[in-house]
Amino acid sequence: MLHFLGTTWGIWLVWSGDMMTAFHIALRNPPLNTKNPAIKERAQAIVLKVLTSFKSSDIEPAVKSLDRSGVDLLMKYIYRGFEKPSDNSSAILLQWHEKAFAVGGLGSIVRVLTARKTV
Repeated sequence: MLHFLGTTWGIWLVWSGDMMTAFHIALRNPPLNTKNPAIKERAQAIVLKVLTSFKSSDIEPAVKSLDRSGVDLLMKYIYRGFEKPSDNSSAILLQWHEKAFAVGGLGSIVRVLTARKTV
């Protein structure tokens, strides 16, 4: 996962517009158990790149394609993205947050904010 966007295939998925596949691959195997900040930063950068590449109209179907733990993981990445905003990322992340909240509800936010393992 960490080398996903560094590969020709990963770049092709984003550039070709196959955002749903890129989205699911980027969320696969999050670095929850590592304490290495470089790995966590790289994973965040990959997920943020994928999230900011989505069209607004495609966000809701992407969120709805996730199970409960997937929505919680997405919320973790959204909140992490809010910590270090860049190039209009906050506006895009707010759109993702709105759709993730609609699917995951308040429970998702509580689970993310009280989780010990971070992305």
